[in-house]
Amino acid sequence: MQVTIREVAKAVGVSPSTVSRALTPGGTVSAATRDRVLAAADRLGYQPNRAARGLITGRTGAVGLIVPDLLNPFFAEACKGAQARARGLGHSLIVSDAERDEGLEMDAIRTLAPEVDGIVLTASQLSAEELGSLRGLTAKPVVLLHRREPGFPSVTADLAEGMTDALTHLHALGHRRIAYVGGPRSTWEARERAAGVEAMAQTGTIDLVRVGSVAPHFDGGITGAADVVLASGATAVVAFNDIVAFGLISRFTARGVRVPDDMSVVGCDDIALSGMAAPPLTTVSVPKAHAARAAVDLLFRTLRTPEVEGEEPLQRVLPTHLVVRGSTAALAAH
Repeated sequence: MQVTIREVAKAVGVSPSTVSRALTPGGTVSAATRDRVLAAADRLGYQPNRAARGLITGRTGAVGLIVPDLLNPFFAEACKGAQARARGLGHSLIVSDAERDEGLEMDAIRTLAPEVDGIVLTASQLSAEELGSLRGLTAKPVVLLHRREPGFPSVTADLAEGMTDALTHLHALGHRRIAYVGGPRSTWEARERAAGVEAMAQTGTIDLVRVGSVAPHFDGGITGAADVVLASGATAVVAFNDIVAFGLISRFTARGVRVPDDMSVVGCDDIALSGMAAPPLTTVSVPKAHAARAAVDLLFRTLRTPEVEGEEPLQRVLPTHLVVRGSTAALAAH
């Protein structure tokens, strides 16, 4: 037999309305009372009736998460972080893969909006104008994850600083001629990382080889980019993300170039496979699950406290850090 909210209230010694507020994200109860209610609900096996609650509150009890590519382990980790946080706040998570297609991304927003209380839009491929049109498309709050745009609450990582750390590391190892293989120029992440690389090049401490842009998956022109790196005389290369770095290493190996003995390689993102590669990949670690949890928190903050007209939404920037592994070595070893 299903446990009711009255039984939870009786077990805690509070009113049913207090239990209802404690089980509602942002409900006005003390932290101690909420903890007691949650403990009792868990002990008794209470499951909220989302349909009934939705009729009362106008909420669906679900959060939408749109990602550009679920095949990329980076976004899979983000999904796990968002799901864990949404679950902790008493909500389910609905995930939609936009397949790196702007049209599919807009379709996903239209489809999800009526079904969720708000949307976390991850690494959006939409133009600034298309993002601006979302306010007319849906009244549900939208939080940007790994994309920063005026007028939207967002959670991003300091990608430019991460590139500075990567290039500084290679410089300290004695490398001076360093190549950079960038990502799609239309994406916010690619522009931020390229800005960090160019800022370092402007200092005159490195001789930067600009290889151009590749798609961040194995069939996105990485083989040709690796050949350009080898022809340039660079002794080290920084890749737009770890997948591009793996592709470069694969091509280098096929051509008899040893990593890190002949070529040092740095990736970005620190996906789970980076530490298991051969050699393990030196990479700029970006907070994936943590950033996704922060985005869900920001979404619920927006739900509790709607934006004030004329007030700039909160934009959080999380730090990155360099993880040094076996794919980089001192120039003397080359």
